[in-house]
Parts: sequence; structure tokens; C-alpha cells
Amino acid sequence: MDHQSPLPTRLLAVALLIALPLGALSLDKLNMCMNGKHQKTEPGPEGELYKQCVPWRENACCTANTSAEAHEDNSYLYNFNWNHCGVMSPKCKSHFVQDTCFYECSPHLGPWIQLADSSWRKERIIDVPLCLEDCESWYNDCKYDFTCKDNWHKGWDWSSGTNHCPTGAECRLWSDVFPDAKSMCENIWTNSYKYTTLTKDSGRCMQMWFTGSNPNKKVAEYYLNQAPKTAATATSLTLTLTIVLSVFLH
Repeated sequence: MDHQSPLPTRLLAVALLIALPLGALSLDKLNMCMNGKHQKTEPGPEGELYKQCVPWRENACCTANTSAEAHEDNSYLYNFNWNHCGVMSPKCKSHFVQDTCFYECSPHLGPWIQLADSSWRKERIIDVPLCLEDCESWYNDCKYDFTCKDNWHKGWDWSSGTNHCPTGAECRLWSDVFPDAKSMCENIWTNSYKYTTLTKDSGRCMQMWFTGSNPNKKVAEYYLNQAPKTAATATSLTLTLTIVLSVFLH
């Protein structure tokens, strides 16, 4: 006699087996570090973080040394030259320092981390929804500075070991290169950030600037639990269900 479980019971077991790892995956994405050049393997307390990176000291993906280097011109982090079109104004530079702290230190970027095909990092962030205040203030504090490129991820002349404007690229007023805050926030790091009209009190956007407890954990939790699943996740789940069902039904 066949003593196999009734089909509905078996299907329920399958669903539970699939749900458990997916749930664990979501939990991991709520508190994780990117597989990048300088991030730690796992987030944790870093009491000695430097200046603008201090907000992440309770739970950080960066070390104290990384936080200090984030504040330097041409630091060893990426040998990036902020002053490629003359000296960058202090108020503009402060936003790029904060951007670096956010990128290197944040443990709550999981929903937006994707694989990267690069020699210096295995993962990157895509379309992180920035709060309106952060993006607009960044743009307004830089709009009288100068740059020669609208995408700072690629196309530089690195022959000297640091980035310089490529041949034929003219230094222009910031607001001529980036007509508005949206174009700057989304283009400058190849869609790492997404411009939004969401404000900090919405709980639906990521904050670069904050004091006290990190508000971004709740934002990441919202996007993990409430936002629509990505096509990749849906495809993966469908494929898994198909394989498991084929085993149970044959």
C-alpha cells in the first residue's frame, strides 16, 4: 500500500521549505555589508568612527580607518580627486564625504545591493531612494562648483594614479552639467541613487544625514516587506516551485 502523504499536505511542506530560506534571506538583507573594497564582512559597533561617519558608530560596515580616509582628498580608498576642476567648495565636499560614509558604513542597504562586474568590488547599490532634503541640499550646495563629467564612475584619465578630466572634457559650472538635483543624484554614480519627492518624515526614503538612532533600518524593512517583489525574485521562486513540485508529483 502507498503510504505517501496526501497531496495538499505535501504541498504545504514544500511551501514551508521554500518560505523559510526566503524569510532568512530577507532578515539577512536587513543588516548586511556589501561585498566591496573596504566594507567589513559583517556590521557591528565601531565606537571610533570619524566626524561625518559618526552616526553609524552603533552598527557600521566601515572601520575607523575607513571613516577617517573618507574625509581626505585623494584618500587611499579610491584615489579619487574631488578637485579635478579647481578646489571643491567645503560645503559641496561635505556632501561627498557624507555620501562616502553612507556608502561605506551603512548596514541597511540590502534591498538595493546587486552584483557588480568590477575588479574593485563584487557588489554595488542600485536605485537607493534618497530623501528629497538630502538630494536637494547636496545639489544646492554644489551648484556653483565646477566639474567636467556627469558620470563620475567611469571615463576619467587615471594615467597619473588619480582621476583627471579626460582629453576634450571642459570644466563647466555644476548647474550646466547637472540641470537639476534629480540629474545629479541619479547620474553621478550611475543610478546608485534614485531621486524621490519623499521627505524624511515619510519613513520611505534613505537618509544620508541623521543624528541619533539610524532611521534607515525601518526604511529598509519597509522595502523588504512591503514593496513589490522584483522580477528576479519572482522568477527564482517560480523556478524553485516548479522543480520541487515536479519531484513531488512524479
